Amino acid sequence: MDVTSLATSIMAQKAGAMQQQIATTMLKQNLDMQKATVLTLLGGAQQSLANVGAGVGGNLNISA
Repeated sequence: MDVTSLATSIMAQKAGAMQQQIATTMLKQNLDMQKATVLTLLGGAQQSLANVGAGVGGNLNISA
């Protein structure tokens, strides 16, 4: 193996490692965003009714 092919293979290996690192970072960011979205959707059903008017959120009598 000559010096040129050795240097080329080392550069290709470093470029591949950088691409893998970027892909891993983007995947982690995507997973974090999906987690935040799920937590937002799940948290929306548990909102407090403390700041609404009287009678809001109570039972509705539909038999009348």
